[in-house]
Amino acid sequence: MTTTLITGIAELVTHAEPGTLADAALVIEDGHIAWTGPAAQAPVADERITVDGRAVIPGFVDSHAHLVFAGDRAQEFSARMTGTPYSAGGIRTTVAATRAADDDTLRANLRRLTDEMLRQGTTTVECKSGYGLTVEDEARALRLAREQVEAVTYLGAHVVPAEYKDRPDSYVDLVKGEMLDACAPYADYADVFCERGAFDEEQTREILTAARARGLDLRLHANQLGNGPGVRLAVEFGAASADHCTFLDDEDVDALAGSSTVATLLPGVEFSTRSPYPDARRLIEAGATVAIATDCNPGSCYTNSMPFCIALAVREMRMSPAEALWAATVGGAKALRRVDVGHLGVGARADFSVLDAPSFLHLAYRPGVPLVHRVWKNGTPVI
Repeated sequence: MTTTLITGIAELVTHAEPGTLADAALVIEDGHIAWTGPAAQAPVADERITVDGRAVIPGFVDSHAHLVFAGDRAQEFSARMTGTPYSAGGIRTTVAATRAADDDTLRANLRRLTDEMLRQGTTTVECKSGYGLTVEDEARALRLAREQVEAVTYLGAHVVPAEYKDRPDSYVDLVKGEMLDACAPYADYADVFCERGAFDEEQTREILTAARARGLDLRLHANQLGNGPGVRLAVEFGAASADHCTFLDDEDVDALAGSSTVATLLPGVEFSTRSPYPDARRLIEAGATVAIATDCNPGSCYTNSMPFCIALAVREMRMSPAEALWAATVGGAKALRRVDVGHLGVGARADFSVLDAPSFLHLAYRPGVPLVHRVWKNGTPVI
């Protein structure tokens, strides 16, 4: 079996023993990491590639994105920047455009976005439905997502669509019944937007219970727009992650810290909506597991740049550069219950980025600069 030695690494971040190495090398075999260590001790390999004094980091794991949609909401963004507050209602604009789009249009936009992510070092992507909100359109979104990403989430419970606005309980019945039946074969997870203007505690509980009974793992949009039951519901149901976590009380923080549910923070949303940032420092010091993801979507956060979100996390959420990188790699993997990605320990999938910089610190130190020089996925250079 062919082996490849990557050497000339100024700084190698493995997020495994021994952690961060200077003047390092790694060996790829069969798409996985076979060895890491000092370059001077590197074993002989069939192929040798030097990265000429650049840093190498694990591929980013973006555990929260909404990529199957049509159109954009640039005018809504402009209105927010001139004083209109963010609410969940704008989602319905994207729903109308997505329903009207054909498969090829949605597929092409999804490919464009995932290609952008890969060029910025993201090698594992989670993608939700949620812009169809009919049985057929939600199943279509998940089917298309499954073609291009590894982690797929059913989000029929994004908002109540216009045709059900006077009978939301009927829509909940659809989401946990016929729509769930159509979507479960394509999905790994189910998610609910548990928030004012979307779904309340009782409705969320019903949907999560039905999804879990169908064998789907759970995630939850929680505590984005204000204090509420979302985080505690996520912990109660053993969800893989509670996402947003912007408004937390002490009970919420304690619940996350005492559980396996990951607090996934989405700083691009706060940047794009001029909202308060989550207090990552408080969560980390309490012992909660924290991830960073982009929440790429056409409304509240139209960025898919994990480096940008790392810079925001350091500047605005009081994370150290090392904590932010960990959250964007290992943290994201934990939010997807994955152990094979997000790190470069022996046996991990060989997903990594070569930075055009001597250290990972430059991700936050040089915000907005395209530092990703090359990307490997499954042991193969793809960028």
